[in-house]
Amino acid sequence: MFAMTNSKTKKSSFMARLLPKRFRKDHPLVPVVRLTGAIGMATPLRPGIALETCAGALERAFSARGAVAVAVSINSPGGSPVQSNLIFKRIRALAAEKSIPVYTFCEDVAASGGYMLACAGDEIYADPSSIIGSIGVVSSGFGFTKAIEKLGVERRVYTAGARKVILDPFQEEKPEDIKQLLAIQKEIHQTFMALVRERRAEALNGTEKKLFSGEFWAGEKAVELGLIDDLGDLRSVLRSKFGEHVRLKVMTREGGWLKRRLGLKNLIPAFTTFASDGGFSLTEDALSTIEARALWARFGL
Repeated sequence: MFAMTNSKTKKSSFMARLLPKRFRKDHPLVPVVRLTGAIGMATPLRPGIALETCAGALERAFSARGAVAVAVSINSPGGSPVQSNLIFKRIRALAAEKSIPVYTFCEDVAASGGYMLACAGDEIYADPSSIIGSIGVVSSGFGFTKAIEKLGVERRVYTAGARKVILDPFQEEKPEDIKQLLAIQKEIHQTFMALVRERRAEALNGTEKKLFSGEFWAGEKAVELGLIDDLGDLRSVLRSKFGEHVRLKVMTREGGWLKRRLGLKNLIPAFTTFASDGGFSLTEDALSTIEARALWARFGL
């Protein structure tokens, strides 16, 4: 009787090995979603990160049959606080709906809005050289009043609403305008801090004055401060958690290969002054590229 049972077990094991990996229970699946680029800033060849561009991949990741967890790889210097929060909330909503744990992995940088995305993970990992943090809000621009005066340019602006041209770079700064901007920044900063407090809870190890100052750190110091859980790369960490046979499946963005690679969705309207679908003009796209580049440069990248 024992011999017959043992024979059946061996036969069942042999048949299981013949199945494709995606059907084998001893090969757990972890879908991987990559979030790379400045948040909310589209450029011709770099669509950037926005809820619109990653929602499909996130939905497919959390709906993948047999998924034991979802991994999110992040490489972002930040950007739009709104898009950062929208993506964060979508990840947490899907995790709760599917009862699936989320592991986030920081690559070169997960700063500002990029760190907000990292906080969507139940556990956060990074490389020793990853840049982490920058929990703050920044607005920047230029003043051109002296330049247009020197060039002999006269600017004419007509508005219905006395505050419609607040912080216009072609007009002198006004104290009341700066005061209003700082109030808005403070409100956004409070939202960011509350999110980090909620997600990192007891893990945080440092004064709020330091943690929420906008400062950023490399991986080891980020572990010490409780901003991340540990150092490690995606493949090694998931193998340690789910075994060496874990299957990692990257969930690509929607659209054809050529569209994804060349960014045609953003490229076409860039060459028109006013795109019929409300897309960027060439000037706007150039400015978006410069702004995104400046975000990366802040972290030496």
